[in-house]
Amino acid sequence: MSLPVILIDDESIILNALQQLLSIEGFESQVFNSASDAFKTLTPDWPGIVVTDINMPGMDGIAFLREALKQDPELPVIMLTGHGDISTAVEAMRIGAYDFLEKPFSNEHLLDVLRRASDKRKLVLENRQLKEELSAQGTAGPRILGNNPKIKALRQVLARIKDIPADVLIKGETGSGKDLVARYLHYNSKRANENFVAINCGAIPETMIESELFGFEAGAFTSAQKRRVGKIEHANGGTFFLDEIESMPMPLQIKLLRVLEERKIEPLGTNKAVDLDIRFVAAAKVDLKELVEAGQFREDLYYRLNVINVEIPPLRERKEDISLLFQHFTAIASSRFGTDVPKLDSEQLYKLESHNWPGNIRELRNTAERFVLMGGESVQSEPVVDDGQATGMTLAEKVAYFERSVLQSALQEHEGRLVDVQQQLGLPRKTLYDKMRKYGLVKDDFKVVQ
Repeated sequence: MSLPVILIDDESIILNALQQLLSIEGFESQVFNSASDAFKTLTPDWPGIVVTDINMPGMDGIAFLREALKQDPELPVIMLTGHGDISTAVEAMRIGAYDFLEKPFSNEHLLDVLRRASDKRKLVLENRQLKEELSAQGTAGPRILGNNPKIKALRQVLARIKDIPADVLIKGETGSGKDLVARYLHYNSKRANENFVAINCGAIPETMIESELFGFEAGAFTSAQKRRVGKIEHANGGTFFLDEIESMPMPLQIKLLRVLEERKIEPLGTNKAVDLDIRFVAAAKVDLKELVEAGQFREDLYYRLNVINVEIPPLRERKEDISLLFQHFTAIASSRFGTDVPKLDSEQLYKLESHNWPGNIRELRNTAERFVLMGGESVQSEPVVDDGQATGMTLAEKVAYFERSVLQSALQEHEGRLVDVQQQLGLPRKTLYDKMRKYGLVKDDFKVVQ
């Protein structure tokens, strides 16, 4: 997929011709007659390439280049120069331009430079995302483990939105890790040193939830002997997590909507408002849109919460992560219970990956704890449900599935030590590396967490 391109030139004829050429070649482009107007659209991680003329009225190409590289030193900027402007083009290259083309240039030359610049830009952006993920995964606090593409995409989304001052709605099945995602978002944001406050809207009696959320002054009602700070006010400066938001009573939804819109709260028994600086994160295990259509959830509150939508995939859609997650949970359990981590054989791993996991991550964690407590004798307390993971496969698919399971089992047994895995499986080093790359297996994922 080609990256977007910004085209800047004060001659409309040239702009139109370039845009038409790029469109035919599959590039999406934006055109600007003014460099200053184009600069306003740039962001530090804008995922594209800039092609700009040098000689233009107002902000010229050199001035644009200097300002653009201050914002993003690795942005590829291709300069277009007329005959006789070679010294200026050399100056542009010294400043940091990706390349320059002397007019008139061939279409093939321009396209070749664009493709090379596109490849470089993709690599730069991928490296930035990887660094962000490694930084987040290396910090103390919640970690979102997994190599499934949906989980990688989830981590990338969370990295992008962690400091955006907008509320977030998390959707995921029971046990999929909605609380973990909310905590991960908080502890990797600039709010990390402030309070993270969570409340389950379905676990608090309807008669108590209002006072729990908003707090109250002494004498607000019969049993209110002294002032109590509500959960929302306690989260001021940090993050407030509303789990099972679909269970919130309709009258309270109206009051929550007002808080979200005004960023103020009035404790029960007082008219004095408290200003709030809070990120609200809500989570639902059902489709709120369907509840809105059924008249069971306020439409205005739904749209107010749904500024940024994050969806967690169920465990059955990321079965390649089961071995890694199971190993992680068994390491934690063995540390907590003061026992050794039992070894997981290939047959047990097959059972884990064949199970449908209706309880998602929570069910897997409980299974891992039971596995540790029982000394590795069992990985299931209920009959395994084969939902088609192995049945219905072609012979080649079954062989690949078995091969991947054997590799995972060996890597887990030897805690990612590749020399030991080679010896156990009788594989040359290059063959082992090739197979691990084929199945997306990383040795560091199998090191036991201390």
